[in-house]
Amino acid sequence: MDIALVTERLVIRDWSVDDAEDALAIYGSPEVARWLTPAMERVGDVAAMRSVLQAWQEAQPNLPAPRGRWAVQRRDDDTVVGGLGIRLLPPYEDDLEMSWQVAPGAWGQGYATEGGRALIAWAFTQDAEELFAVARPNNVRAIAMTRRLGMEWVGETTKYYGLSLQVYRIRPGDLTS
Repeated sequence: MDIALVTERLVIRDWSVDDAEDALAIYGSPEVARWLTPAMERVGDVAAMRSVLQAWQEAQPNLPAPRGRWAVQRRDDDTVVGGLGIRLLPPYEDDLEMSWQVAPGAWGQGYATEGGRALIAWAFTQDAEELFAVARPNNVRAIAMTRRLGMEWVGETTKYYGLSLQVYRIRPGDLTS
């Protein structure tokens, strides 16, 4: 994304290695990381987080829009409270997955919903025809989030990541104001 997305409370922008400490509160958190595996393992320390962020930064310019990974930063204090992503689901051919992660200390504030809605709207200006989200059946927070984003349940599959996952989808016609 060439420019940051700005919402009432958030800025959605490219990651920087300077975000490592805030990012570690997200991707180093056992409460968050347990739902990310096998796609991403828990990050163990700030140095490892810097390496992950550097890899994301280097990959970003080579990803065709709307794919990428972005930091979710609060406007009032510039703290990074989450991450958003759009990437290909395995087997990495067609289906675009939208993902979100929020630091446990920022749960329940509506940041994922606010940022997710902005990212979805932007993705549909980039010619995305649909976005998917996948969640383990017992990940009630993620499932509730898909509904807040206006996504519809389309079924359960083991196609992605070798896990039994609930699949949700949103298309441009599903957006509400």
